[in-house]
Amino acid sequence: MVQTPIQPNFSPLSAPTEDELRLMDAYWRACNYLAVGMIYLRSNPLLKKPLQPEHVKHRLLGHWGASPALSFTYVHCNRLIKKYDLDMIFVAGPGHGAPGVLGPVYLEGTYSEIYPDKGEDVEGMGRFFKQFSFPGYIGSHVTPETPGSVHEGGELGYSVSHAYGAVLDNPDLIVTCVVGDGEAETGPLATAWHSNKFINPARDGAVLPILNLNGYKIANPTILARISHEELECLFRGYGYTPYFVEGKDPAEMHQRMASVMEECVLKIKEVQREARVSGKIERPRWPMIVLRTPKGWTGPTEVDGKKVEDFWRSHQVPMGGMHDNPDHLRRLEEWMRSYKPEELFDENGALISELKALAPSGSRRMGSNPHANGGLLRKALKIPDFRDYAIQMEHHGTEEFENTKVLGFLMRDIMRDNPNNFRLMGPDETASNRLQDVYQVTKKVWMADIYPEDEGGTELSRDGRVMEMLSEHTLQGWLESYLLTGRHGLFHTYEAFAHVVDSMFNQHAKWLDICRNHVPWRRSVSSLNILLSSLVWRQDHNGFSHQDPGYIDLVTNKSPDVVRLYFPPDANCLLSVADHCFRSTDYINVIISDKQKHLQYLPMDEAIAHCTKGIGIWDWASNDDCGTEPDEPDVVMASCGDIPTMEALAATAILREEFPELKIRFVNVVDLFRLVSEGEHPHGLSDWDFNSLFTPDKPVIFNFHGYPWLIHKLVYRRSKQERIHVRGYKEEGNINTPLELAINNQVDRFNLVIDVINRVPKLGSAAAHAKERMKNKIIASLAYAHEHGKDQDEIVQWKWPYTP
Repeated sequence: MVQTPIQPNFSPLSAPTEDELRLMDAYWRACNYLAVGMIYLRSNPLLKKPLQPEHVKHRLLGHWGASPALSFTYVHCNRLIKKYDLDMIFVAGPGHGAPGVLGPVYLEGTYSEIYPDKGEDVEGMGRFFKQFSFPGYIGSHVTPETPGSVHEGGELGYSVSHAYGAVLDNPDLIVTCVVGDGEAETGPLATAWHSNKFINPARDGAVLPILNLNGYKIANPTILARISHEELECLFRGYGYTPYFVEGKDPAEMHQRMASVMEECVLKIKEVQREARVSGKIERPRWPMIVLRTPKGWTGPTEVDGKKVEDFWRSHQVPMGGMHDNPDHLRRLEEWMRSYKPEELFDENGALISELKALAPSGSRRMGSNPHANGGLLRKALKIPDFRDYAIQMEHHGTEEFENTKVLGFLMRDIMRDNPNNFRLMGPDETASNRLQDVYQVTKKVWMADIYPEDEGGTELSRDGRVMEMLSEHTLQGWLESYLLTGRHGLFHTYEAFAHVVDSMFNQHAKWLDICRNHVPWRRSVSSLNILLSSLVWRQDHNGFSHQDPGYIDLVTNKSPDVVRLYFPPDANCLLSVADHCFRSTDYINVIISDKQKHLQYLPMDEAIAHCTKGIGIWDWASNDDCGTEPDEPDVVMASCGDIPTMEALAATAILREEFPELKIRFVNVVDLFRLVSEGEHPHGLSDWDFNSLFTPDKPVIFNFHGYPWLIHKLVYRRSKQERIHVRGYKEEGNINTPLELAINNQVDRFNLVIDVINRVPKLGSAAAHAKERMKNKIIASLAYAHEHGKDQDEIVQWKWPYTP
């Protein structure tokens, strides 16, 4: 097991003094004052004169509901960071909760350091107010622009998985994660509570989840707020936590209770870690968590226009939206802000008074300045063996077979061996299924729940493993996203058809990377999110229709070209080359599509590297349009993208060369799908000159594609003479089929491709009628054989590229 630092002994629990509580409450009032100012004001901080309509934003937003509880928790985190010199970051789950985090980050000084125009004075505070949820500035979530954030929270459900991902292999880090009770109703959040079964107290840090039970969503009560205390406690005990309850409304009492409970939780965490690290006895503890029950919109207006606001759903909305035409609303806003007594909190220049300023940690111990929340500061380059050493050796193109992802497993094994604290492999119960099981030679599946004696027979469980399997793609991807954002590396693999489960989660991470890349220069580059899709659509003969869906790649093409990449390596050597590139890259989402079954191997390693470097290219060995002494244009371009479509396209090419020896065929294979896009639309896009050089300006192109055929038309829509590009791909025609039968049903098979060429090459036409009939007969015979024997004919299964030197 990797050695981790021994935690020092911590002082026994000691309650804060009355003076400490008074100061903490004042600091919290300053946070709340800033939060209200951000939501409502565009100028006039510190209320040096009565509010006027021109001081108030036209774009009024609610977003007050969870803010007080967030800043309340943040203040108490600060106390413990200072007392115990903790390494801690803060994850805010409640939607639109940014005011509750931005305020404390501004008061601790981090915000002004990063954004000097938002200085700690009256003028800077005014700009700080105006920017919130205002055109051209920042959003109402804890966006990438927020110092200290590794979780935006725009889409609810991922706070807990992000929190746990941050502490993996981070033994000294504590993540305080505030979960909204509305957020707690989502599926991803519900599964993420189980993350505690994967945390090794000897090598990992710890998460302190805090469920903010404020009772309401946008316009409805929350489920967890309307069940009994006993049921709620049983729920979290059932999840494996020790729940602590902090409940109430009176600030003085709540400060005292929260200080006591949070300190007890932190000491419990440190006790568990120290015991594991000193004794070496690794068991799953019942980690502490807190239920913080406070009113929604705490310390805000109790009612507006005769309608209940505080402790009700209206505090999430815009209870006082008539600032520009309702003097009473403007008066109520001023009263609300003055209730925090800003004159006691800030000096004449608008800076927080020194007595309160001293409450925040300093330097990188401030949660807004913690380097774990800007993981590129901590990122170390991955140690990667030379992928060429794992090459599949071959005498001829297209004659040897191997499982492509199994070769990747060899490389992954050695990456995990050489990076014992820096790399995690995550997938939903499919590591062996996707042929990556060789990683078990160096590390097992982490498992902190019960282990039975029979597990020794191949279950591959270990308290200290770094392979992470759980049947929740949301939790897995959430772990990995945060693992990357805090400076590490990894791979997420899953079955292609079920990657859709995390479609919107993919969207959120892509948006995060896009904002960081283009608008937040102070965020350092992080490792790319690498996603391997395997168990592909064309090899689902026993699983059937439910497992046939290549549409995830369509989703990827919708995201910013600055951050997404799609790779279709046709064989193992290409997969090694692509994987090496992806593992070394930063600030992308790399999606690799590669099947786990045995496939023909096409390119020796040197050719594979050249082909993958170009991303698209002509396979001379499969083409016959360059055989003479003079340059010659092909009669047809046969193109492919994906492992099965490539094999079928090659088989069709072989048939055409046998049937029509004079036919000039150019074979083009695509690895990098975005090479098809025009150069102005994507950084990897080909110029029109290069595109026409490969595909010719006007000859028919038969494109055999892994996914839905219309995606190719979308990508090449700017290219010349669209009608000549004929795409075959998956058309939702599948069930329990043999591989060839499935291909025939969707017309990506060799026989239909030959017919496509006959139909589209003018000089063939009726002259090729007999060949066309032979292809139709082959289709009929193949389907009949499959239905009688349950498999494809040997001549199909054992097909090899016949044209060897």
